Amino acid sequence: QVQLVESGGGLVRPGGSLRLSCAASRSVFSFYEMGWYRQAPGKQRDFIATITSGGTTDYADAVKGRFTISRDNAKDTVYLQMNSLKSEDTAVYFCNAATHPFARVDFWGQGTQVTVSS
Repeated sequence: QVQLVESGGGLVRPGGSLRLSCAASRSVFSFYEMGWYRQAPGKQRDFIATITSGGTTDYADAVKGRFTISRDNAKDTVYLQMNSLKSEDTAVYFCNAATHPFARVDFWGQGTQVTVSS
């Protein structure tokens, strides 16, 4: 019933910027929370940023001040604006949608590759 499609990944130079998009198959307000996670080869999938239906945002320390999560309600899309990119940001980025923690169910996109390299 839920599809999440990421786009916007690619190759970017260190210090550059990239904007990821996550298009949802239904209103983003139908989820308690949406967010972005990333996973490098051989590593765990790590929390990057989340935004609740009420607009509250949270960020991982590693990206705080550089990344911004936002949404376009009319387009049912969540964005991740990534600035001042570092090689350490290289990973597959996944969009996540989650229902209320009372009975949490997670939905995931297929992921989009972000490579930060000169």
